[in-house]
Amino acid sequence: MKKIFSLCLAVMLIFFTVGCTSAAKVKTEKIKFDKKLLKTTEFIDAGAKDTPLSYISETPEEVTIFGDAVANQGQMVNFIKKRNANPKINCTVEELVKYYYEEAELEGIRPDIAICQAIKETGTWNYGGDVVPEQNNYCGLGTTGGGVKGAFFSTPQIGVRAHIQHLLSYATKRPPKVAIVDPRYDLIKKFRPQIFGKIQHWTGLNGVWAVPGKQYGQDILNLWQQAQIPDESDASLAYANARLDANSQIENAPIEAELFIYRGLVYYARKDYWAAKADFETAISIQPNLSEAIFNLALTQEKLKRHKDAIKTYNKYLQLQPNSELGYYNRGNLYLQQKNYKKAIEDFRHVLKIEDRFFDAHNQIALAYFRQKKYNDALKEIRRAAEVNTTDKIINKNKSALEACIKK
Repeated sequence: MKKIFSLCLAVMLIFFTVGCTSAAKVKTEKIKFDKKLLKTTEFIDAGAKDTPLSYISETPEEVTIFGDAVANQGQMVNFIKKRNANPKINCTVEELVKYYYEEAELEGIRPDIAICQAIKETGTWNYGGDVVPEQNNYCGLGTTGGGVKGAFFSTPQIGVRAHIQHLLSYATKRPPKVAIVDPRYDLIKKFRPQIFGKIQHWTGLNGVWAVPGKQYGQDILNLWQQAQIPDESDASLAYANARLDANSQIENAPIEAELFIYRGLVYYARKDYWAAKADFETAISIQPNLSEAIFNLALTQEKLKRHKDAIKTYNKYLQLQPNSELGYYNRGNLYLQQKNYKKAIEDFRHVLKIEDRFFDAHNQIALAYFRQKKYNDALKEIRRAAEVNTTDKIINKNKSALEACIKK
């Protein structure tokens, strides 16, 4: 009997081993591609994030949820349109911005930064996650992932009001000045007393509003910095020069690096990159560790095709801002251009450690694999990107192009 049992056990082990081996083969089996089609396939580069940073006197940890707007409504309208010419909203961009300024200012919350939070949450109203435009839900209220769409609001203005009221629940115990429309306001009050009314700064939302969200507040404030950038007009240049002249006429006044950053931003907007470079370098000579000037200098060097210099400048920037996904992403793009695919992928992976929904980083990793003819890895990565953002045109084109090359 023991011999029969041992024999059966041995047979079972053989089948189990064969089964596991077969499963392993299925798992590791590579997709076969049509090489002729691959030769004519174009994989689109998502490109660098080339919007510079304005100067902010406060550190991110000091910027409060309550306060006055720094950027005006016109700047915010232009910023939204620059990021997305056709945002999926149920009103005009001008109307949406107006609602934010009205609702936020009523409650004492900074409207320009609240808009930047909505930009982050919705992908500048391009969506791509669980929330759809019809919801008028601009801050992910009630969505928990896995297809859960969250709250619906009847109009864009009510959606904005709900967003502001939700911010209010984090920042103060004072009730809203108008009837509560945020369906989660009372839930925060009842079930999360440890945070209700206790978060005063945008960085305090890290790991609380968005999980894990280690850099959630910093990402919002980076957008806010970008929104404050002056335009390319002659009026902006005249204003920048007037500020510098006024500063120089004050006896014994220190030269302010911020004034050179501002004029450098105007030159950058005018595509006068040599003049922008000179101003950013002057700002750094006055204040060597001024991270905004260093980041902007790297962008300008890249525009001037001085890629080795730009990498060195990004190295310095990342020493000062080790959690900047923009710094790692742009440096990764420079490595990608130099065909240093190992370092490029390392930088893009670092971006995803900081912000796992930075879908362009997945696209660039896929591009690096594609250029190395590692098509299975490229397909895997671009599919990940499409899972994170279902509506991005570049990602969808790359995914469709690569899938079209799979052998039937």
